[in-house]
Amino acid sequence: MKIGYFSMEIGIDENIPTYSGGLGILAGDHLKSCADLAIPIVGVTLLYKRGYFVQHLTPDGIQLEAYPLFDPRGYMEPLPFKIALDINGRTIFVGVWKYKYRGLNGEVNVYFLDTDIPDNRPEDRIITHYLYGGDQYNRILQEAVLGIGGYLALKKLEPGITTYHMNEGHAAFLTLALLKDLNGNEDKVRRHCIFTTHTPVPAGHDKFPYDLANQVLKNYIPDNIGELAGHDMLNMTLLALNLSRASNGVSELHGEISRQMFPGYEIGHITNGVHHITWTGPEFARLYDRYVPKWRQHPQSLKEAKNIPDKEVREAKLEAKKRLIKYVNSLTGVGFTDELLTICFARRAAAYKRATLIFTDIEYLLNLSYDRIQFIFAGKAHPQDQAGKDLIRNIVEISKTYEDKLRLVFLPNYNIWLAKLMTQGTDVWLNTPRRPREACGTSGMKVSFNAGINMSVLDGWWREACRDRINGWAIGDDEEQTDKEAAMDLYRDLDDMVTTYYAAPRKWLQIMKNSIGDITPFFNTHRMVLEYLHKYYL
Repeated sequence: MKIGYFSMEIGIDENIPTYSGGLGILAGDHLKSCADLAIPIVGVTLLYKRGYFVQHLTPDGIQLEAYPLFDPRGYMEPLPFKIALDINGRTIFVGVWKYKYRGLNGEVNVYFLDTDIPDNRPEDRIITHYLYGGDQYNRILQEAVLGIGGYLALKKLEPGITTYHMNEGHAAFLTLALLKDLNGNEDKVRRHCIFTTHTPVPAGHDKFPYDLANQVLKNYIPDNIGELAGHDMLNMTLLALNLSRASNGVSELHGEISRQMFPGYEIGHITNGVHHITWTGPEFARLYDRYVPKWRQHPQSLKEAKNIPDKEVREAKLEAKKRLIKYVNSLTGVGFTDELLTICFARRAAAYKRATLIFTDIEYLLNLSYDRIQFIFAGKAHPQDQAGKDLIRNIVEISKTYEDKLRLVFLPNYNIWLAKLMTQGTDVWLNTPRRPREACGTSGMKVSFNAGINMSVLDGWWREACRDRINGWAIGDDEEQTDKEAAMDLYRDLDDMVTTYYAAPRKWLQIMKNSIGDITPFFNTHRMVLEYLHKYYL
């Protein structure tokens, strides 16, 4: 058994800018747990030498994007061969870089595909420069390099792949490469492929016009492509579903939504997790080493964390919180303190995530939070998402308009490093998506490994994990709610949360310990990849 894991983005090192958000971080955590558990797997992605982008904010909150050149030589080695890819009516050459991740019990190779090599024309060298950059034409070229180029690379580098795991539909062109190699035998292709979908909204599934697909992939398009990928446009999700032996969503609810979106397909679910060793801060790692010594190899043993003395949990949390507050103050000068309830909201700035829901009734919020709560926001908007950029600008405007009444700051350039700092230091992680738009979400899981508490809409993973007011807070459970009604629910929960934090510290500490004991043993990628192993890989 050997797995080839294909993903458009993989966030495996905070210094390698080949990720934009949850999909890439999940892919990196997946590969890390496979290394820890000695599951034979290799990763395939693209090398984005201009990355996603570095986010800068003007004083008025306008997002500016910078694309500094990334030099991979300090992190991975260039391999002495290249792939010749016959697409778009000519030969495009693909270089391969090898990154090695060393886990507890094994190593995982990750191969980064690169068209920025001298053999290519200038217009082909930039194919892999930007993650999610360019137009639909560049996107289909990128996905051809990932799926077909990645398949050809693994044939040379990693013989004996038994299963190709497509992490989202971006990689689905590898099924066409397999189909060509296997003389059009669809059943044989299916035996080799599994597919994970992460997208609960139709607009998130890549589709390409057939005239464009035929232009780029002429040598790989079978005669019955309409039956495999849809008759109107080439739908990457349908292509993956039709040529995989197994498919899954990434939470119980997302599995249900996916079956509704694609009726007639058997789509299961494996709820995501996070790599516990990566996301547990030094304060709690030391505690777990002392009281739960097997936690690194066996995160399910963290259910024993309830036996850690209260005083030590409280002290570890305060130490992590001080690290976060020190960074916030040094960067912004806002004068936050570790004595106040600290709430963080950080994720991609997209309209459905409703970052500004908490500001629906600003006067109520001011009365509730004055000298009791401090808010830290972060997140990037896609460069072409004006609505997302407006959300960021709105939050910055609110912070300036009410700076004497509302402790609120927006931190620029949310990335793996800042995500660690925030998830390790915050008291509360706020999540307010419009249900059921959050396929799973994983940032709140990271908080639990550091005794943080989730306050979230019952969407994605939190619907499975939440025991309301016992291990966190649940915001509403009605998909028909208006934003105003959801905000009222949020304020009621926030009022209860603030009261508990200040008036019932022993109860608050118990919720912190329940957050660790209830959530961490299950919502980790060790459990997740073992599920993939037994359900789909073997």
